[in-house]
Amino acid sequence: MAIYPNLILDALKNVKYPGNGKNIVELDMVEDDIRIDGNKVSFSIIFEKPTDPFVRSVVKAAEAALPVYASPEIDVKGRINVKFRKTLPEKPANPLPKVKNIIGISSGKGGVGKSTVAANLAIALAAKGYKVGLLDADIFGPSMPTMFGVEGEQLYMVNQDGRDWIEPVVKYGVKMLSIGFVVKKDSAVLWRGGMASNALKQLITDAWWDELDYFLIDMPPGTSDIHLTLVQTLPITGVIVISTPQEVALADARKGIAMFRTDQINVPILGIVENMAWFTPAPHPDEKYFIFGNGGAEKLAKELQIPLLAQIPLVADICSDADSGAPSSTRLMATSDTGDSDSENPEAAAFAKLADTVVEKCNLRNDNLPPTTVVEVKNN
Repeated sequence: MAIYPNLILDALKNVKYPGNGKNIVELDMVEDDIRIDGNKVSFSIIFEKPTDPFVRSVVKAAEAALPVYASPEIDVKGRINVKFRKTLPEKPANPLPKVKNIIGISSGKGGVGKSTVAANLAIALAAKGYKVGLLDADIFGPSMPTMFGVEGEQLYMVNQDGRDWIEPVVKYGVKMLSIGFVVKKDSAVLWRGGMASNALKQLITDAWWDELDYFLIDMPPGTSDIHLTLVQTLPITGVIVISTPQEVALADARKGIAMFRTDQINVPILGIVENMAWFTPAPHPDEKYFIFGNGGAEKLAKELQIPLLAQIPLVADICSDADSGAPSSTRLMATSDTGDSDSENPEAAAFAKLADTVVEKCNLRNDNLPPTTVVEVKNN
């Protein structure tokens, strides 16, 4: 029996595309490239996109239809090419190509001192000579302008590489941006998730961050659209989780860690910082009072097999320093300028040690794991 293109097309009219009842010829899915070499037949079926769930079933149906409706002598198995009208979009490029390490500062709940740790860590890294950026991504509760003493600061544009960019505010050697610069201090931010995410993306992609060794992101507490926006926008090197020793805080920290460890997100956890680990009264520096529990974050770190980066004591000066716009780590700059020891500043020394540990863990992570890529989170 002679085999010719129209015979092939007539046979393929018996192959229905699942879901709409129409055949693949009627849907113009058979490309005009039918090749016949004796009894060997090859051609292409075009699907709309690579994620089409019926690719395999349609190809199998076509392979089965030709011997039945055209000729039993036809050899077509493995000879059907699959093409797509639409290709998957390429993964977005890193919008911060000059930044070496992007570190998220996260917490399972509010009130554990996450922003205070983020601010002090950024300043401590800058005091050690690193180029540091800090993004206040807590859209609904921005606190960095207060902590850096730059409330009411006016943002300006700077022209670089032929276009205008938002210029970050620079204080204590740290480049910093916050949504707090563009909303009124006493006004609530009443934005839906999409608006908040777009505002955050603008602070990332439209700002002139330039070259940075460390770009810290003060994330909102909990898990939210903002976290997904960040991992979909930036290749985050790793996350630092802040918690107190309190059981409620630890339970929420566990959930936050689980989120970053999901297969969809899979961002490395650099470690846990136990904030407010104990209280030591100034007149009795050798005494420790475990107000929120003893070593809870340390136990969680061991359980989840992640490093405990630091235990920061509950010291009144840490809070008052941040409220006054001069976080405790600013004292490191004074000691580095004078060459004095920071032993008289235990709060600053704690954050200096944390900065050293973070640098060490980042280097270890970069030496042993492949670079992080922007996450593709599929909405179910």
